[in-house]
Amino acid sequence: MKIRTWLLLTYLLVMLLPLIGVYGLYLSINDYYQDKQVAEYFEKRNMLNPIKKVVSQSKLYERNADFSEVASFDSNEVQVRLFTSNGQVLYASNPITGFENRKLLYRGLYEFKQNYRSFTYKEPVYVKGEMVGIYEVTLLRKEWVEQVNTQMYIVGAGIILLLIIIYGAIVYFLNRRLNRPAKELMLQMKAFAKGKNVPSTLHEKKDELGELAWSFQVMQQEIEHGRKQIQREQQQKEFMIASLSHDLKTPLTSIQAYAEGLKNNHLSQGEQQDYLNVIIHKSDFMKQMLDDLTMYTLLQSPSYELHTVEVDGNEFFDMLLADYEQVCNEKGFSAQTFVQVEGLYQVNPKQMMRVVDNLLANAWQYTEQGGEIIMSAIEEPTVLRPCPNWIKYYLTKTNGVYLIVQNSGEGISASQTHQLFEPMYQLDQARSQKGQRGAGLGLSIVKQIIEKHGGEVQVVSQEKSGTAIICWLPKKENKK
Repeated sequence: MKIRTWLLLTYLLVMLLPLIGVYGLYLSINDYYQDKQVAEYFEKRNMLNPIKKVVSQSKLYERNADFSEVASFDSNEVQVRLFTSNGQVLYASNPITGFENRKLLYRGLYEFKQNYRSFTYKEPVYVKGEMVGIYEVTLLRKEWVEQVNTQMYIVGAGIILLLIIIYGAIVYFLNRRLNRPAKELMLQMKAFAKGKNVPSTLHEKKDELGELAWSFQVMQQEIEHGRKQIQREQQQKEFMIASLSHDLKTPLTSIQAYAEGLKNNHLSQGEQQDYLNVIIHKSDFMKQMLDDLTMYTLLQSPSYELHTVEVDGNEFFDMLLADYEQVCNEKGFSAQTFVQVEGLYQVNPKQMMRVVDNLLANAWQYTEQGGEIIMSAIEEPTVLRPCPNWIKYYLTKTNGVYLIVQNSGEGISASQTHQLFEPMYQLDQARSQKGQRGAGLGLSIVKQIIEKHGGEVQVVSQEKSGTAIICWLPKKENKK
């Protein structure tokens, strides 16, 4: 049950239960008093009858009458007063003198009146048709008053006990539903702030606190994931710095050695040219590594925005792949290019050139001399002849273009395909067949550029057949 609903129900119970309890006590006491009143009425009536026989004697209303018999009725429960017809007091249980107001005296004759403290009865006395006096008998209800007072104390105590039980139960359940879970959640938060973990099932509750605990648990997981991500990135940066330092040191040492060699005046013109070519080659290699590092760092920045332009798909991808076939042939590989694209695309031409450069550089590095490299930009893979089935299986998306760079070779394992896009990861930590290796950022840069275009990239491989890197870019949406 939701806490809001529970609190509303609790509020209603707090308001209604005391009223219901008090009303129930009132009804039970009222029924008790009504029964007692009926019994007491007849009891007092029976008590009144013998008194009436005495006080109704006419001789009591004569001068110098003897009131001893009347006085015998006087007690803590019975009071008698005798009056003349004009209101003069002849006798009173509580001695008083004077007159009673005739109007008040004659009011309520023959009525057995009941009030909280007494029953009262008044009746005139006649002699030969002439009223000679009036008597008034008051029967005090002392036992009744005592019982009422006792019952009032009992009712008061009962009401207080009922309220204590109700509010005690409310406090108990409030503590159980709100205070205790809130303290448990606070304990979790404090423990998490100190890097500790407090086991709890609070998130399983089906109320607002349960939802809050679930949100806190999700936040914990996100923070933990963020911490691990930051730690992983920090480790990658440290590894990257160490690896780049090592990779830059090697060509720098070569540059230094060949530069010192140029100081030797005994070198022939051809040797000097060879030395200069080595220095230029090593410098280009270092420049490429630093350029990759700069691009990788830039793509990692959340503030970096990739600006795109609208291009014709067939024209752009044909131009993008056109020059690489000749370069592959010059490097000792056989190459094929296929382009089958229609429609418009939003791309950053410069970055797409970097994508193809990095993909081809990776293919050149891990393809044996004389091997085959196939470059494709296609929208309909099912009709493309050079695309083998082990690649077609992964071409499931529509409304976009697949940019594929496929090389022949031994292929790589599935576990390695998932690591290829990690920065600084290389399949073989030894030197490539060309005697050097890159910074290991090329495919990571490719992945980030493709994703910033709204696309996806993956590596597929088959043993003895080769490896293919598949990039997918979405087609530009036509706005109506």
